[in-house]
Amino acid sequence: TWHLKKIPQIVRERTFSLDSPKFEAKTKLELNSVCGIECQRKLPMPSLSDLKDLLSYETVFENGTRTLTEVNVLGAVLDPAGNTTTRRPSRKKRQIYGTDSRFSIYDKRFMTNFPFNTAVKISTGCSGILVSPKHVLTAAHCLHNGKDYVKGSKRLRVGLMKTKSRGNGRKRKETSDGMPSFQWTRVKSTHIPKGWFKGVSGDIALDYDYAVLELKRPHKRKYMELGISPTIKMMPGSMIHFSGFDNDRSGQLVYRFCSISDESNDLFYQYCDAEPGSTGSGIYLRLKEPNKKKWKRKIIAVYSGHQWVDINGEQQDYNVAVRITPLKYAQICFWIHGNDENCTQG
Repeated sequence: TWHLKKIPQIVRERTFSLDSPKFEAKTKLELNSVCGIECQRKLPMPSLSDLKDLLSYETVFENGTRTLTEVNVLGAVLDPAGNTTTRRPSRKKRQIYGTDSRFSIYDKRFMTNFPFNTAVKISTGCSGILVSPKHVLTAAHCLHNGKDYVKGSKRLRVGLMKTKSRGNGRKRKETSDGMPSFQWTRVKSTHIPKGWFKGVSGDIALDYDYAVLELKRPHKRKYMELGISPTIKMMPGSMIHFSGFDNDRSGQLVYRFCSISDESNDLFYQYCDAEPGSTGSGIYLRLKEPNKKKWKRKIIAVYSGHQWVDINGEQQDYNVAVRITPLKYAQICFWIHGNDENCTQG
């Protein structure tokens, strides 16, 4: 069951103008030497002043201007419990583990219907998921490498799947092989938490590898709601699901589901079969609504991609996802609604 939780408040304090970014970074879909499971165990819990710094955020607008918004955090519960679960045997470097268990979605009836229609393509080569009529959730490293914004993020666009062409046919070809074509929409602004930037975290901090894009025009599709990430024990079969546009299956929507191997306060470690391109996909669960017989899918994490992590002094690999904690829920919800009134419970 989805359990209702009281959400901390993210309150805007001050907004400053910053110099325009250079937009010169290269997109890197695999990150090295990040803080892994053992490293995460040893990390101290962030203080309230740390959280205020980590959850402050940059906004980049389509004209290249940039602002920094400082925030205050009210009602945060700094819970040190539940940092990790059982250890699993280590594996060698791969992104497809054993038999490839991914499904390419060809049928147009599935492709353009919920939940598959919520998957979108980001023009920098990643995936994302629709979280409101105007907002897309994706991974921060699809747009920023920790020091600068990537080259393609200045004129960022989001591709929504479509199956019918309109107009004279020259500009938009309809695909006859069932492959999705895309209707591209410009991005009006991008929000990235300050915790992602190297100057704040000292190194790439996967805990904050998420971003929200505001589209220039609203779409009329069904989107997926945010949820608070439960612990592994509270998931049916510990299973997660996500769809994205993997690079090795060009133009195809690829769906997969798998179980989670390990968790920390902010990350899920799993062996879901995934290739670059699916980075930024929304990971979701289907659980029962409280006191109802209805089941509902909600996004509980953002797929960060294949990562090398440090475990007992050795580099091992996992496919990693960033959990939507109550604090991250509050921040993403605040970005979507522009206030915290709509974000009191999740």
